[in-house]
Amino acid sequence: MEHDLSPATLAELRRPRPYPAVSLLTPTHRRDPLNTQDAVRLRNAVAEAKKKLEDDPAVTRDRRADVALQLDRALTEVDLTHSEDGLVIFAAPGEHQVWSLARTVPERIVLSDTFLTRNLVSAHTAERPFWVLSVSADRATLWSGGVDRVVEERTGGFPLIREEPNFDPERQERVGDQPSNFRDEDTRRFLRDTDTAMAGLLRDHPRPLYVTGEPAALTLLGEAGGATKDAVHVPHGGLAHSTPEAVWQAVKPALDAETRRGAEDVARSLESARGRKEFAAGVDELWQSAREGRVRLLAVEENYRITVRDAGEHLVVAEDGDPDARADIVDEIVEQCLETGAEVRFVPDGALGDADGMAAVLRY
Repeated sequence: MEHDLSPATLAELRRPRPYPAVSLLTPTHRRDPLNTQDAVRLRNAVAEAKKKLEDDPAVTRDRRADVALQLDRALTEVDLTHSEDGLVIFAAPGEHQVWSLARTVPERIVLSDTFLTRNLVSAHTAERPFWVLSVSADRATLWSGGVDRVVEERTGGFPLIREEPNFDPERQERVGDQPSNFRDEDTRRFLRDTDTAMAGLLRDHPRPLYVTGEPAALTLLGEAGGATKDAVHVPHGGLAHSTPEAVWQAVKPALDAETRRGAEDVARSLESARGRKEFAAGVDELWQSAREGRVRLLAVEENYRITVRDAGEHLVVAEDGDPDARADIVDEIVEQCLETGAEVRFVPDGALGDADGMAAVLRY
């Protein structure tokens, strides 16, 4: 299943497809007893998507068979034993993708000539993905991080391994061959190469970066002056050869501190905007402002959801089962703001006070 929504991947997902391009969305659950129902719900959703294909006169027999086969193949790739909060299946003639999301999605099946990406975009933004680079004298390991975990990422040449005959950092420390592994010129070169590799990865997959390692290693990386210089440094050795859980526990205090600082920055920006009459709140006002490209900063509480329907020129609150209900209007607003160059920040629940889950700083 897919997780990394890079700019290049998003652009590829958004390109037009031969009709029909099917977008199937369904909520999933991480724990019992709700996750026991996910398999049945997913099979029913795939069956409903196939029925929509059967009932659509614009879909030829060959394309119907092709897309139905893609849906079946996607279904076999779903791993519900590691469910998150939402699942998206894309299927079109000759292709399919399965995306697991750490943010819930509404149950929905859409046939169009493009895939429905707004829920992916919102989930990716809410997850605040980051990189962790763990360095030692002989290894540099890359970890991909999200809301509550890190996993090793094997891309961009990582892990980098310094292969030398008779290289044994533990033996060198024990017998005193050298006062420090990080004073060796080959080690310095290895860390510079690591910095260069990280810079290349960040160009294609930009995210906040945390670097773990012994203080001496972090000092050398800082002196390299490249991609790792301005990263958040976490002085903790041994993680280049460690487990995802150990890495997560090591970086979590730094992540929590960054989250607190970010929420405080957002609160100050919103308060200042009130004084300048550049503040907006309420789903209807925000939707209008987003469509007009007036939003400079959008703040959304992490679990904020609201269902609306169109009432002429405005949106009004609705029940999930109402005709024409739009259960993912928050994701629509997030995607629209990002499309017009706005900054989108997700903050802890309750952080926005009387703004009712979502607020913005306007450009004018």
